[in-house]
Amino acid sequence: MNLILDEKESSDLMPVLFVGHGSPMNALEKNVYTKNWKKIAGEIQKPKAMLCISAHWLTKGSFITAVDNPLTIHDFGGFPDELFKVEYPAKGSLDLAKDAQKLFPKDLLHLDFEWGLDHGTWSVLNQMYPLADAPTLQLSIDYSQPASYHFQLAQYLQSLRKRGVLIIGSGNMVHNLGMVAWDKINEENYGFDWAIEANEMFKKHILDRNFEPLFDYAKLGKSMQLSIPTPDHFYPLIYSLGLVKEKEELTIFNDYTMAGSLSMTSLKIG
Repeated sequence: MNLILDEKESSDLMPVLFVGHGSPMNALEKNVYTKNWKKIAGEIQKPKAMLCISAHWLTKGSFITAVDNPLTIHDFGGFPDELFKVEYPAKGSLDLAKDAQKLFPKDLLHLDFEWGLDHGTWSVLNQMYPLADAPTLQLSIDYSQPASYHFQLAQYLQSLRKRGVLIIGSGNMVHNLGMVAWDKINEENYGFDWAIEANEMFKKHILDRNFEPLFDYAKLGKSMQLSIPTPDHFYPLIYSLGLVKEKEELTIFNDYTMAGSLSMTSLKIG
């Protein structure tokens, strides 16, 4: 049975999200970030399926999960046992994976039968959709390709929005773990000057719909270079921006810096 509706069967265009996911502990904690995740989930129609682009699945080439029962991947260390016990038992969908594959040029998107749902996906969805009752897939990030490539690639997914699929990019706009101020980890909205500057720059480019300068973020100055020492957590944002349609509403939420060198700033499209 195919789990996605034909476009003609649905007149509603599903929104797209970019979620700053932060610590895996957000899967369990009740805080301002998770409260807003829940709020956003309550404001949009229930998805028929979800497709997540997580900062934690980096590949050579592009892949989509095609397993019916994806594993909950605990891809981290040093956290409480309680977190390792979390399972997000959403089903997958081979049908949906094959449908998505057909949207791409031949041999550009490959089916994957080994990966499951990593914490970039389930730490967010455990709060947003705790019933885990919508088929959930992941799309990998081809780490050999630049931001402009991912922006173009995302556009092949556009028609899924008309079929009840919620597409979520999960990463962080400002993400420099090497410079985290661990002594400020619990201080609300604490950011270094450069992190605050970069966060404001991100928001301006996004709300102005001026996305292309972000592709060459290193040319935007020292604050952006410090914010994106590696692009793994940045590329999921690019996928979300690649799905913005003309005149769609863009809404910023969870606009906070934390621990000096991270931001939880998130985006709702539509």
